[in-house]
Amino acid sequence: MDVLSASPSRPRDMLVWKHAAASLRAGIPVALLCVVRSEGSSPGRQGFKMSVTATGLAGSIGGGIMEHKLVELARAWLRESNYTPEIRRQVHRAHARTDRSGMICSGEQEILLLPLRPEHLPSVEACKRALRQSGGFRWVVTAADGPRVVADTDAGAPLSRYQPGENWLYEEKMGFRDHLTIVGGGHVGLALSRVLSTLDFEITVFDDRPALNTHLLNPYAHHKRIVSYDQLAQEVPQGPYQYVVIMTVGYRTDAIALRQLLHHQVRYLGVLGSSSKISHLLQELQAAGTDEAALGRVHAPIGLPIHSRTPEEIAISIAAELIRVRNGVAGDKVNGKW
Repeated sequence: MDVLSASPSRPRDMLVWKHAAASLRAGIPVALLCVVRSEGSSPGRQGFKMSVTATGLAGSIGGGIMEHKLVELARAWLRESNYTPEIRRQVHRAHARTDRSGMICSGEQEILLLPLRPEHLPSVEACKRALRQSGGFRWVVTAADGPRVVADTDAGAPLSRYQPGENWLYEEKMGFRDHLTIVGGGHVGLALSRVLSTLDFEITVFDDRPALNTHLLNPYAHHKRIVSYDQLAQEVPQGPYQYVVIMTVGYRTDAIALRQLLHHQVRYLGVLGSSSKISHLLQELQAAGTDEAALGRVHAPIGLPIHSRTPEEIAISIAAELIRVRNGVAGDKVNGKW
């Protein structure tokens, strides 16, 4: 991708809502397919969605023969012009007695098939607008009502919720769930921004150098700021969906940044560097009386051990580790050990 022509990513659902809105504006019948529940090794996870017309589609509910069959079903219904919303259970096991999907990967999912009618266009457009903003909205659909967008006023509400039964309800938080803060806008920071822009992360890059070209010209970051590293504690958000990587210009600034964020409550805090540099940094902090538990939460050196050398290879190794943590895989690396 040409850096000069790139831009910050949008949440992956944007393509679905854009396709649905364009279809409705053109008078083309369209259906929304959405995974409202998933478990086990289901290829489609809760929140996966796609829009389907007679000749086009956008998004995915998991792929394979299961997706193909449901797309064809939706198209058959669209030709009838009078179908009502339906939730279909799909079991991904060869010997399931009912609702077999045709896949044998184990697990199961429930998919909502929802007709989008001309009167739903304002709500679909509202979904597009909500995804252009940084949080604050939820998408809701019920057995009685079509899709609608509401303000997300409850900070403690789950990211998504499905209420089964005759009066079913599904709702989900819109926009990016996961946020990555990159402390250091150099070559690796630029490469990591590029990789993470394809993985549904909202990306913020901080640097303390006002004229750094790799920071100023980074087209993948949603937010870029010049920040003094001794002020990071008040600049970096906390929470279970916050990820932070420290990769400043050198050892001294890495140490300043890490001291600022050691006690931050985030999902991931990591530092880029060689094993010897990281060992020295952690020993220095330990000698200064830093809390052992806080040091134990630091991922360092960051990245999966693939002998990466170039900024792009290093970015791939870090992205893989972030995915590992995001997906809750056992055996995450902390302080250089798996």
